[in-house]
Amino acid sequence: MKEHPIDMAARIVGSQVALAVHLSVTKAAVNQWKQPGRKVPAEHCPAIERLTGGLVRCELLRPDVDWAYLRDAAHDGQPAAA
Repeated sequence: MKEHPIDMAARIVGSQVALAVHLSVTKAAVNQWKQPGRKVPAEHCPAIERLTGGLVRCELLRPDVDWAYLRDAAHDGQPAAA
């Protein structure tokens, strides 16, 4: 079975608790993001990507968000809102 991106991120940073602390959310919130029908809030995706050194990309966490558009906006000097 393929590893869930949240499990991968938690493994990279040390644990779900460590990931939750870095994101200022509860461990329960992180665990809920793995449940069917639940999604990682888009505003946390860039932080997860940074925390994992780019190994868990925003596109993997939220493929429904146009990250290319947001990345391009950030390169143009505009803030990249998620």
